[in-house]
Amino acid sequence: MSRTAALLVAVALTLAGCGESTQEKPSVAQGEADFGKATDLSNGFGTQAKPGEFPRTVKHAMGETVIEKKPERVVVLDTGELDNVVALGIKPVGIAYTDGSPTMPSYVGDKAGTPENVGTINNVNLEAITKLNPDLILGSQLRAEALYPKLSAIAPTVFSVRPGYVWKENFVLNAAALDRQADAAKMLEDYTKKATETGDAIEAKLGVRPTVTALRFLPGRIRLYAKKSFIGTILIDAKIPQPAASQVDDLAAEISTEEIGKADGDFVVYSSYGDPAKTAQDSVLGGPLWNGLNAVKAGKAKPVSDETYFLGLGVLAADVVLDDLKKQFGA
Repeated sequence: MSRTAALLVAVALTLAGCGESTQEKPSVAQGEADFGKATDLSNGFGTQAKPGEFPRTVKHAMGETVIEKKPERVVVLDTGELDNVVALGIKPVGIAYTDGSPTMPSYVGDKAGTPENVGTINNVNLEAITKLNPDLILGSQLRAEALYPKLSAIAPTVFSVRPGYVWKENFVLNAAALDRQADAAKMLEDYTKKATETGDAIEAKLGVRPTVTALRFLPGRIRLYAKKSFIGTILIDAKIPQPAASQVDDLAAEISTEEIGKADGDFVVYSSYGDPAKTAQDSVLGGPLWNGLNAVKAGKAKPVSDETYFLGLGVLAADVVLDDLKKQFGA
């Protein structure tokens, strides 16, 4: 049984200060012991409650949470949770943005309404969350494990293991807390079909499944996003291969500016996290090594939206990425 099919089966304290850092990372961070185990750690998450049944108990990364009634005032602590709740027809009352993109993602637009800003994913504002009187908080162990006791004192709180390559498992978990499992199942089914059709269309257009490098510039580092990344899972689902340097069972392979040749492939899609001027993007793109890449010489190295390819982390962003890949390939 495929992972997606398994997911579809699975679907059937005093608050101190205004802002608190969530920089302390548990072992599910990249490079730590449990990073690659996030899928296994997510097994069994969700609820045994029937559709419409409340109270319901939801099992998640931090244990079990009882949700007394169907949530209406939801606070989301990352872009993955934002994507999930909006996809399920819910407008969150509060959101923690990323430091690199502290505004509503354009692909979400007004579908999310006008949620209050409750800080960033690395500096959550507990006072702001409390004032919103939420009845559900959604986040992840990776981002905010240390804050879980205080958050759960404000409202029922459900945490995934981590954002990223387990975005489908996280969607199922969030849907369980929101009593929208059937909707999530249908959306994942539609996504899987669209990914297959996208890969087939690209192959039909080009006569081959081209290799695609997902290159990202961040302050102080350059990454080739790999199998255990959001974009990596989308390429796998579309059966679009990545070059050898990106075929690692990890979030990404980090390279230096001198190693930019490893980014070469039939196509290269690239972006910067936050302000490109704070990364090596401009110097790399203006240098001889970049201009010597086969993809660059063939006009097949294209800038893409960071907020969808790398920060989206949900089915809405995945759909946009698939549409953009077809456009990039002229399929």
